[in-house]
Amino acid sequence: MRTHQVLKGFSRIWKVRSCGFSARPQSSSPWQPVPVAAALYSQTPQHYVRWQSTAAAAEAIAPEEADQNPNPDNQGITMKGVSMAGRPLYLDMQATSPVDPRVLDAMLPYYMHQFGNPHSRTHLYGWESDRAVEKAREQIAELIGADPKEIIFTSGATESNNISLKGVMHFYKEKKRHAITTQTEHKCVLDSCRHLQQEGFEVTYLPVKKDGLVDLDQLKAAIRPDTGIVSVMTVNNEIGVIQPIAEIGEICRKHRVFLHTDAAQAVGKIPINVDEMKVDLMSLSGHKIYGPKGIGALYMRRRPRVRVEPQMSGGGQERGIRSGTVPAPLAVGMGAACEIALSEMSNDEKYIKSLQERLYKGIMSQLDGVEVNGSVEHRYAGNLNLSFAYVEGESLLMGLKEVAVSSGSACTSASLEPSYVLRALGVEEDMAHTSIRFGIGRFTTEAEIDKAIELTVDQVQKLRKMSPLWEMVQEGIDLKSIQWSQH
Repeated sequence: MRTHQVLKGFSRIWKVRSCGFSARPQSSSPWQPVPVAAALYSQTPQHYVRWQSTAAAAEAIAPEEADQNPNPDNQGITMKGVSMAGRPLYLDMQATSPVDPRVLDAMLPYYMHQFGNPHSRTHLYGWESDRAVEKAREQIAELIGADPKEIIFTSGATESNNISLKGVMHFYKEKKRHAITTQTEHKCVLDSCRHLQQEGFEVTYLPVKKDGLVDLDQLKAAIRPDTGIVSVMTVNNEIGVIQPIAEIGEICRKHRVFLHTDAAQAVGKIPINVDEMKVDLMSLSGHKIYGPKGIGALYMRRRPRVRVEPQMSGGGQERGIRSGTVPAPLAVGMGAACEIALSEMSNDEKYIKSLQERLYKGIMSQLDGVEVNGSVEHRYAGNLNLSFAYVEGESLLMGLKEVAVSSGSACTSASLEPSYVLRALGVEEDMAHTSIRFGIGRFTTEAEIDKAIELTVDQVQKLRKMSPLWEMVQEGIDLKSIQWSQH
């Protein structure tokens, strides 16, 4: 029953009466709420499937119920030259997550009849949207132990990261000319730091240990009198490693340096309290926690106060820090997602952990030469990053077309270069090329995990049969002892 608690509250759509849409309809009730969750998700746990789903989802449909399949004449899908029997199993939760139907339920009224601009101060439409946005602000703040006045709405974690790094360093530029981050941060943090370097600031990029964790002694040694900010990601998006943010916060507070953390992959998944962690700025994202895309938030501490230089000119919304109309439906959706995450975090954690163990044991029990990238102990359970020896990475990904996984960050997956995160861990280039990130979430099922295991094991074994290196290893040859000639 775990993954189907969502079905307790049916999402609703607001359906216009058959007389047609009118700006001022005659009826006092022009919109009728119609349950649609049954169309999105089956009402019973054993029938929880996605439309056109392949593999495990398809097997979940009993033959006598095949006529209830929304796509009974499934002819397959072809896109970008890739043909599939149906929609792949989705195991890429670090890239994005599906919107929880309860979140959609909360958002829909603000797309339809409660569509006011939350910054309109002279009429009901603006007042009710403003009230909804402020409620969402409270819901987000409660999830991270903050004050609602410390929450700034943005377009996502990328914008929040940019405001944090550039904004702090620009505001304190007269006295603070140095920033610290790690080599395994998200690309938007690294690019923001490079931008600061182009402006004349200095940046220290801390290496990480083999398990992906920051060396706290190296951090202490890197702090200078002119250090303005330290930026360390809470949960790494590629390898799922959880950094010791509370300890880092203690170090930063002792040296009077602001601490920023990109918590897009952490909030709603592991317990977060900004006061206990002594975080000064925190970046959040809506679509990583079963909320809508296009909305994020920035936590900015008020005591001791953090000041930033705005990175966008405009109407001065969000206390002048982030100008632009706050999209009320998206803000409401993110607030609802945070409220749900707070109430279900414990259950989600247990459930996702059980699926991760099932996936890990299922693969490791059938394949040799598989390595986990990043710390096993200090890790978010929904992220399992594995490297498969003696297979070609691109071929493995193409062979797993019925499983939606990635080889790293969605922001850099178009590159054929091995992950810079894995290289920072000291992973050998051939192993870095064969890494696969499995992302597990609230709506992942055991049947999907089992099918993913089957497809992964089958594809790796198939590729290894074609690998002369694997054949040599099987014969007991030590590949490292061979001196390869160059032609």
